[in-house]
Amino acid sequence: MVSVSFVFLAAFGIVTGVLAAPVELIQKRQSAQAAPHWVAYSDKWVSGENGPPAPSVINGFNVFILSFLMTSGAADQALEWTTLDSATRASIKSEYANAGMKLLVSAFGSTDAPTSEGYNPTSLANTMAAWVKEYDLDGIDVDYEDFNAFNSGTNEAVTWLVTFTQALRAALPAGQYIITHARWEPGSLGSCIAVAPWFSKSQYPAGSYLDVNTQAGGDIDWYNIQFYNQGSTEYTTCAGLLTASSSSWPNTALFQINASGVSLNKLVIGKPANSGDASTGYMSTSTLASCVQQAQAQAQGWEAGVMTWEYPDAASAWIEAVRADSWPV
Repeated sequence: MVSVSFVFLAAFGIVTGVLAAPVELIQKRQSAQAAPHWVAYSDKWVSGENGPPAPSVINGFNVFILSFLMTSGAADQALEWTTLDSATRASIKSEYANAGMKLLVSAFGSTDAPTSEGYNPTSLANTMAAWVKEYDLDGIDVDYEDFNAFNSGTNEAVTWLVTFTQALRAALPAGQYIITHARWEPGSLGSCIAVAPWFSKSQYPAGSYLDVNTQAGGDIDWYNIQFYNQGSTEYTTCAGLLTASSSSWPNTALFQINASGVSLNKLVIGKPANSGDASTGYMSTSTLASCVQQAQAQAQGWEAGVMTWEYPDAASAWIEAVRADSWPV
């Protein structure tokens, strides 16, 4: 698969309403990893590597995600993981655990349209959960990119995603396994993202990710939000990223999403590793570090973390620079 820049699914928190899960239930569910989350995706073949990089190479990250587990089976870095023998996989997992790092797989990607193609969400969730267990990973990231279903003007995609997520959680218990969400943005030149605009109820009145969160947010550990590939001036300043988005995508800055009812510490900021990993929205590590520090300093107490597409463009030097003003490595 050609490397593409990721955009990750924004973290939705607790939204009250008839369909919302009880607040007490959501609050009692213990995540398999506490915030902050420092997340890197991997879809590129790297010369000299057979499997994920050594923890020392990505020091400062604590989540590494292999792309992709598709409806047809494993591909790219997920496939490479399956080619390692069980002893090698166990050794790598031990090294990651000792370094405080989680290893996940990302499901679907740009060429999968599971809703439109008629896949049963419960059966598919059970199949993918079994794969996670068979290959001894710490969880799964849902990179749902079925845009025809999501943009159909119905709640078809929301219903499918809710059922899929709930079935995943039933098979991958909270506190033992991580479930995150991520997806691609239409027109993003092949970038994989959890797009902030999909959190807009006004833009998607028939069914937005806020509806997914209302019904299944308690089963999702956090959302990796793409704050890039949304336009040349979108989310390019700390103010636009954190406090007030533009009129093109209203109420989708970090604290605006939180004000819509999304749990603050599920909102992981997603940015490309360099200007070549996304069409728009790139920030230098020094600027992003300043934004992260500003978010940390807010009275709301944000500490969700940062996601990037992709390794090896982002390795230890990148994340250490991004964390320098807030959570120094």
